[in-house]
Amino acid sequence: MRIIIVGNLGYIGPSVAEQFRGSLPDAELIGFDIGYFAHSLSNAAYSPETLLNKQIYGDVRTFPEELLSGVDAVVDLAAISNDPMGNEFEEVTMDVNYRAAVRLAKMCKQAGVKNFVYASSCSMYGAASEYAKKEDDELNPLTAYARSKVAAEKELEPLAGDGFTVTCLRFATACGFTSRLRLDLVLNDFVAGALVNKEIGILSDGTPWRPMINTKDMARAFEWGAIREPENGGAFLAVNTGSNEWNNQIKPLADAVAVQIPDARVSTNPDAPPDKRSYRVNFDLFKKLAPDHQPQCDLESTICELKDNLEAMEFNDPEFRTSQFIRLRVLARHMEQGRLNKNLEWVR
Repeated sequence: MRIIIVGNLGYIGPSVAEQFRGSLPDAELIGFDIGYFAHSLSNAAYSPETLLNKQIYGDVRTFPEELLSGVDAVVDLAAISNDPMGNEFEEVTMDVNYRAAVRLAKMCKQAGVKNFVYASSCSMYGAASEYAKKEDDELNPLTAYARSKVAAEKELEPLAGDGFTVTCLRFATACGFTSRLRLDLVLNDFVAGALVNKEIGILSDGTPWRPMINTKDMARAFEWGAIREPENGGAFLAVNTGSNEWNNQIKPLADAVAVQIPDARVSTNPDAPPDKRSYRVNFDLFKKLAPDHQPQCDLESTICELKDNLEAMEFNDPEFRTSQFIRLRVLARHMEQGRLNKNLEWVR
């Protein structure tokens, strides 16, 4: 089996490489990435790309069609991957997350690739906290990132069929430790702040809902998508990916971190403008369709995983929100030093 993992040099990629190599030991695994964050390693005993057969550097916006010859599955992780980056680079976000994804899927179908797996997002539900949203509920994308995911799903759906299976995994918010750590994610930020500043700072009143998922469990879902048969969910499937147990409000998440790091205090900002990004999500369909690829990590173990690895790194940067662990800051530094242009293309 030959699999291309597009966007593998980011936060989630190391978990995907480890999962695929462990579960599909004989597969030919090929990474394809532009390399913005290739250098952003964290407590890594080895480069995660050693688990792959080949690493190729390139821009998904100009993906070379010839790489798809003989490929069985393509997993598309490539994205401008959070709201701050999406706000700063809105047109690039649409190009990478939407237009390039659809173009890649069309090439996959033409080349005879069987499975295309797209990293979508539950953020497309937007302001939706009154009940847990199912896949056929109304979408309410509030950010460029969420809008890009909605647009991609809409155009990926008609491509499915005739031997081409498309799986859009609407992930809960990612969390947990990988060897390319991000600290611009809510739970990861809480743990880092608790360790170095002895404070778990909530930027809102703590009431918004946010489902969470560990990157290791995301990797299990990607594996399922890469081998999914169309009889199990249809030729096109957009499915909420996570677990009902991980629907949390922000304040209880912070309290859970304080239990594991008891010398840190929790602070809220009751005067902050309401955070409209609040949604609970129903994951029953994913549980039904993918019983062997269900999330296995829980909140406590994920917090401890983050804490233990940050301590092993001797992490002690009180200004970590301006560090290499914040993806927008990495892009800004590349641009400041003339390595990237305004379209986030490498300057040769």
